[in-house]
Amino acid sequence: MKKPIIGISSNILGLEKGLFAGYKRSYVDVSYINAVINAGGVPHILPLNEHEDIIEEFVKSVDGIILTGGNDVFPLLYGEEPKEKLGEIFPERDKFDSLLIRYAITYEKPIFGICRGMQIINVECGGSLYQDLSYDENVKIKHFQKARAHTPTHSISVATNCFLSDIYPEGIGFINSYHHQTINQLAPGFSTIAKSTDGVIEAIENISNKTFIIGVQWHPEMMAINDELAQKLFKKFVNEVSLRKKD
Repeated sequence: MKKPIIGISSNILGLEKGLFAGYKRSYVDVSYINAVINAGGVPHILPLNEHEDIIEEFVKSVDGIILTGGNDVFPLLYGEEPKEKLGEIFPERDKFDSLLIRYAITYEKPIFGICRGMQIINVECGGSLYQDLSYDENVKIKHFQKARAHTPTHSISVATNCFLSDIYPEGIGFINSYHHQTINQLAPGFSTIAKSTDGVIEAIENISNKTFIIGVQWHPEMMAINDELAQKLFKKFVNEVSLRKKD
């Protein structure tokens, strides 16, 4: 059986020093690539651009999409003015990711959003964000860890009968955490499938016969190097892509 092609959204890296200072490079962290390969998929890096017709062709050429982490989502997209603790934004990337989501939904391609990826899914589909953890009065634990990238630093509670249920059959998981924005209003059609102990939404899904969208707030691609559950998450997504793949 032919391996599914997984498109991975990229970011832009600006070179600041040396002979090529000022040049820009399209990049993806290698951990995403390795996680897809080890899960049985074929990774294709999707270069960030603003050409809608090109982005549509990207989506048509792959079997599933992974939306990677990165900059804060521009708050005007969900009807808010920027607040003091908003981090660096990149509107061109917001447009790129949003178009990937729209065309993936149109062509019924599965989507897996990671960290910012989950956040832009929520915004594109009609939800909103807290621009910083401090604006959510319920936040009580540390969500931006100071530990090695693959180290799990806090727990999550996982819902029953959801995409994550057989990965965390006891309803508890332990994850890494590198974010300062969180979901505020959940987008219509989505369900919360995991939360941290202070109520922060850690995973969401919208799954039907024609739609397959999941998002997690943590970084399983960083954990997959030595964490069986993170590996299983990628394998389950790649398997789902295979099942839904259109010949």
